[in-house]
Amino acid sequence: MKPVIALIGRPNVGKSTLFNQITKSRDALVADFAGLTRDRKYGDAVFQNKSFIVVDTGGIGENEGGIDSYMAEQSKTAINEADIIVFVVDARAGLLASDEQIARELRTLGKKVYLVANKVDGVHAEAALVEFYKLGMGEPLQVAASHGRGVQQMLEDVLAEVPEDEDAAEHDKATGLRLAIIGRPNVGKSTLVNRLLGEDRVVAFDQPGTTRDSIYIPFERDGRQYTLIDTAGVRRKGKVDEMIEKFSIVKTLQAIKDAHVIVVVLDAREGVVEQDLHLIGYALEAGRAMVIAINKWDNMSDYDRKQCKLDVDRRFDFIPWAKVHLISALHGTGVGEMYPSIHRAFDSSHLKVSPAKITQILNDATEAHQPPMVQGRRIKMRYAHMGGQNPPTIVVHGNKVDKTPADYRRYLENVFRRVYKLEGSPVRIEFKTSENPFEGRKTVMDERIAARKRRYVQKFKKAEKKYKN
Repeated sequence: MKPVIALIGRPNVGKSTLFNQITKSRDALVADFAGLTRDRKYGDAVFQNKSFIVVDTGGIGENEGGIDSYMAEQSKTAINEADIIVFVVDARAGLLASDEQIARELRTLGKKVYLVANKVDGVHAEAALVEFYKLGMGEPLQVAASHGRGVQQMLEDVLAEVPEDEDAAEHDKATGLRLAIIGRPNVGKSTLVNRLLGEDRVVAFDQPGTTRDSIYIPFERDGRQYTLIDTAGVRRKGKVDEMIEKFSIVKTLQAIKDAHVIVVVLDAREGVVEQDLHLIGYALEAGRAMVIAINKWDNMSDYDRKQCKLDVDRRFDFIPWAKVHLISALHGTGVGEMYPSIHRAFDSSHLKVSPAKITQILNDATEAHQPPMVQGRRIKMRYAHMGGQNPPTIVVHGNKVDKTPADYRRYLENVFRRVYKLEGSPVRIEFKTSENPFEGRKTVMDERIAARKRRYVQKFKKAEKKYKN
């Protein structure tokens, strides 16, 4: 089993930057802003044929009230899970009371703890690190995470007792079915993630913008592997002014592209708003399978529930294939019923059919309802084949098929969807016109044939002149 290394420390000491250096990625959101990281973020890493799991955590030790108390709980959970603890301190800021408090708590755990002094660039290292010996954790390991300096030496010391792994090179960031939870801020995405996992895995707090980064969480259910992706809420573009929120939105859009199935979470008490439709538009543009979750369905009156259903039916008429679930993430009502819809959406998005079967369905569809006439000639659709998955793409070849109108395209899409019982996934149909190999080619006549043609023309003109006379 891979060892788990947890990065622990107070806010803004560079834990996320160090996490990105260790995992050789840009998965963790990084900015010069205290308290940016709030949830536990896991990453796979390999160093000198040694594979391990590194955990980025939120800052602890300074404020234990409000949302910071939830962040502290996340960090303490990571400490309990870890085999090795890397205690990160700030060499520029020096030793603070919160560092001493964290050190006292770590000493009581009986786990292997390494003290790492970050931000040693631009300071006199020996003078800056003297006071950290007071923590009683040995000589601090010096790193400059923003430049990558000292990180390899640190990993050599931290992983000295970790055995090599023959399969170290074979590790994935996300395994199984990748399921992204998206929505506007404060609609209950993190609460839904915790309910799906059955534990308080991410910070859920009654405050918009609680989640700032996209958190990838592998888990298993009924013998099936999943990777759950909790994302930051996306507000209207005009309301986004903080740089951190802009980075969070970019991470959310990346998660949409990385996922197999998208769960769009809406607030039943606010109904369907324009931003919900924009988010669904992002998912459709990416071609991802989709499930709609109307959250906070509990404690609503019958009249409000009826109005919400009417609003959903009216506003979502452009995605009739998406399954809508009425849930309460807080109490768990209807959450378990989402899994069958998620599986059907995933299976539909990964449709595999032979060209012969698709061509037969195409022929049956065109016989039942012929393509329209274009410029006095009927569109001719000859054969079809699969052009890709996630979303399923069907490529149709023929003559003038690029002139196919939108309504006939929808007709073909509905035929394929009905025949293969596709649910929860968009279907794309691409048309490719058979090219004429002689189109645009000027005929070059042989000189012998050209001379014969001239003789015939002259002979015809003489005969015509003689006939007139």
